[in-house]
Amino acid sequence: MESGSEIVVHLVGGRRVEAELGRHRVVTDQPRGNGGEDTAPSPFQLFLASLGTCAGVFVQGFCAKRGIPYEAIRLIERPMFAPDGYLQAVEFEVQVPPGFPPNYKEALLRVIDQCSVKRAIQSAPEFRARVSEGPFWPPVEPHEDRAR
Repeated sequence: MESGSEIVVHLVGGRRVEAELGRHRVVTDQPRGNGGEDTAPSPFQLFLASLGTCAGVFVQGFCAKRGIPYEAIRLIERPMFAPDGYLQAVEFEVQVPPGFPPNYKEALLRVIDQCSVKRAIQSAPEFRARVSEGPFWPPVEPHEDRAR
């Protein structure tokens, strides 16, 4: 598991928001119907993609450790939503090529359960927020009209 280093989020403009993760940058935008320009995935799409890519890392590692070719394996992720729009379930389908060792098919399903993103969600972490003044903000100059 990676350490809890800071992620710095920049409000770029429009509905674009970027996150700085060490030397990486993640760009998000909103769909046009939600006021964005659809230039990048939405934050929720990235959240869903993090589940699928995490599961993929575990499947890939499982196969590599056993000398099983993994290049033709595909994971299909299907998010399912409740009538009120909330995420209700996420289903993964692992498509394996013909000739994939049958004795490892069930093990692939178990290895997906080890995905650290999935486990983080299941542990129901506490979320906290606070407001502070950053050192990069210019001080607010008092306006003469306010004193009257």
